[in-house]
Amino acid sequence: MKNFILLAVFGMFGLALFSGCATMPQTWPDNERNAENQMVVIQEKIGEGLQTDTLSLDESQVFLTTLKGIRTDYANLRDRRVYRDEWDRIFVRLDGLEDDIDRSLTQPARTEGPRNGDRIIALQGRIDDGRISRRLPAREEREFQSRLDSIRREYLRMTEDGRYPSREESVDISQRLDLLERDLDRFR
Repeated sequence: MKNFILLAVFGMFGLALFSGCATMPQTWPDNERNAENQMVVIQEKIGEGLQTDTLSLDESQVFLTTLKGIRTDYANLRDRRVYRDEWDRIFVRLDGLEDDIDRSLTQPARTEGPRNGDRIIALQGRIDDGRISRRLPAREEREFQSRLDSIRREYLRMTEDGRYPSREESVDISQRLDLLERDLDRFR
């Protein structure tokens, strides 16, 4: 009976000691490594989204700003004795950011709409400049203007009612603009 009581007392003491250690602040090296790895993955996803044009510059800036805030909080926790729930909050924020990025990356790829429109404007300026400075002979100027007008009409038809051209349509316009630009480069 004495052994049983002694065993129960030591058991309770051990349980109290163990549960006290679990709730005390401590360092969490595994959490540090996991957070670092997740931040690297998130940064790579943002970079890939920019390269593939699935993320706009504004979206990527928002994501990078959020990541910077998380990195600041991470730096405050790193190598310090803290409660586990502080690391859990970091991981919840990282998971949320990663989910937001994944949602943005799975949206339909942005088309070249605004870019082609900007290129049309820039090429019109080059044709006008070539005409005014007389670097473009009249015949070539009329040909280039006719080609650009044709591209512009097609582009406007594609973008009427606020819709964006399909990927194929956008690539076709872009290729036609490339050819016109190359031909204009001969008269620089």
